[in-house]
Amino acid sequence: MCAAGYFGEVLDHPFPEPLPDVDADPHADFVAPADIDLAEALDFVDRAWAHADASIAALPLRARGRVPWWSGAAADVTLEPLLVHMVAETHRHAGHADVVREQLDGSTGLRPDASSQPDGRTWTEHVAEVDRTAREAAERSTSP
Repeated sequence: MCAAGYFGEVLDHPFPEPLPDVDADPHADFVAPADIDLAEALDFVDRAWAHADASIAALPLRARGRVPWWSGAAADVTLEPLLVHMVAETHRHAGHADVVREQLDGSTGLRPDASSQPDGRTWTEHVAEVDRTAREAAERSTSP
């Protein structure tokens, strides 16, 4: 569920716009509807986070809420664990996007000249080495 759900509905600070209907489609909050364009989707995300920021600023860390899509005692929460949960969620999903970006542009690390490889090679050099090794292995396996 998006930030507007966690920092809105859960904490009784409802987001003033309709949220994705996850009852009808459990993945609705992960996919933008086909009838909206990228700018509209990004504007929605900006409004949802602005609402979340306002809720976070207005409430104490001990503000109580209930996460209806969680089960059992874990569903009864305060703002504090919701913040931790959203940091973890953002980290996990941003990490997924980072893997895709690395595959697209070949860059890793904090700067273009930085390397995340322990031997100091750049990501491009590392990928080239892995590719060369894979090709050589494939050639050996097809040779008589």
